[in-house]
Amino acid sequence: MLAAFDAWIQATPFALHSLASPPQFYLTVASTSLTFTSRVAHRNWLSSQATLPRGFQVGTTTFEFIPQETPKPAKMTLTLIALDQPTPNFGAMFTRSALPGSPIKIGRERLKESHWSAVIINNKISNVCAPNGEATAERICAQAAELLKITPAEVLPSSTGIIGWGLPHEKMAAALPAILPNLQGDSILPAAEGIVTTDLYPKVRRVQIGDGSIVGMAKGAGMVEPNLATMLVYILTDIDVPRDNLRAMLTRAVEPSFNSISIDSDTSTSDTVAVLSSGKVPCDDLAVFEAGLTTLCADLAEDIVRNGEGVRHVIRVAVIHAPDTAIARSLGKAVVNAPLFKCAVAGNDANVGRLVQVIGKHIGEAATPIDLSSLKLKLGGIDIFAQGVFQLNPKKEAALTDHLLSAELYQSAPTADGDFSPPVDYPTHERCVEIEIDLGLGDANATVIGGDLTHEYVTENADYRS
Repeated sequence: MLAAFDAWIQATPFALHSLASPPQFYLTVASTSLTFTSRVAHRNWLSSQATLPRGFQVGTTTFEFIPQETPKPAKMTLTLIALDQPTPNFGAMFTRSALPGSPIKIGRERLKESHWSAVIINNKISNVCAPNGEATAERICAQAAELLKITPAEVLPSSTGIIGWGLPHEKMAAALPAILPNLQGDSILPAAEGIVTTDLYPKVRRVQIGDGSIVGMAKGAGMVEPNLATMLVYILTDIDVPRDNLRAMLTRAVEPSFNSISIDSDTSTSDTVAVLSSGKVPCDDLAVFEAGLTTLCADLAEDIVRNGEGVRHVIRVAVIHAPDTAIARSLGKAVVNAPLFKCAVAGNDANVGRLVQVIGKHIGEAATPIDLSSLKLKLGGIDIFAQGVFQLNPKKEAALTDHLLSAELYQSAPTADGDFSPPVDYPTHERCVEIEIDLGLGDANATVIGGDLTHEYVTENADYRS
């Protein structure tokens, strides 16, 4: 999960200090091999990561309503992120969908503002192409601003959930004041829990940098294919990084993380990655801060995939020695989005023929032909293809199957009513199905992370609005 950080370390001419030494500025990150035996253990770990940076408060409130499109009860959670003081240091990146949600259109305009003071988020309904969607989002921002005694232009709106439905404005307006008593500056975890939709669990990551920190939360489970994924990500820091630097760093951190994951090849209308700095702690080293931001984004991106709808295996594809990064990344995405290969992985079937099939298909359809005579493939560190032929035997086949089994997050079994709901609501481990594709054609590399294709995924998306 910290591959980007490791690469940065190798290329950086100075050393980061450990907590055991007495430097003025240091960076610490979480373990790279987390294992959880229960939901309680996972929640305890989340709580340990969730301490808010100085200068921020979060609060939530939940209410029931009847969607006008479908007359049956539903619940929505409103989540508020509020700064103690307005900040000029903020940035965001949004979906590249040509039909974005109303909050995305407003958010792009908000980037031109001099200060941000708050983010208001709702789940359940994404406010995409709904009648009067932008006006409704602006009214919610105005009401949140009135409660916080700030201007509406200082509030970033975000929505996630069902596409096509309209926001229940009156119910939201009535519920908003209940957030104020719930605002607290201790933990981001209530907010991380408030923004989820089909997620099995909240996602929080933390990086400590000297006296300051970077803390991020994310939601996202399906419709995940950059640009960005179907996700909301909010990154908060008390380290004082100037706006231009912060935005440039975010752009660089997003490419190898959130723009290098995929669950199902579908790009959302509502993707948002926002970063805000309260400026409470001086930034002594921009490079160290960027390393921390890159690490945090990489960890959250993998968390999103691991919690993808129905995902039982996380698939990590490293494409090396490619002519350029774009070719490497596109090939990696082709593999993690290939239905037949994803199904084989879901069944713990080391059908490497399906891997070769998708590589050949993708390269064969590329605008620029690529010579695959030097192609080498590994699965789980085991050589499976070289010199144009498979390198397999019974011992390797058994080892390949063992590798897939070891990467499985949980075993699938239908319930009495035929449902394929996941039996756990926490990540049991952080192992991946590891694939290496060596093109032997250059110096460019890219790593893409995706998931398998399971009964649970189909069930979830067949009944999404039910």
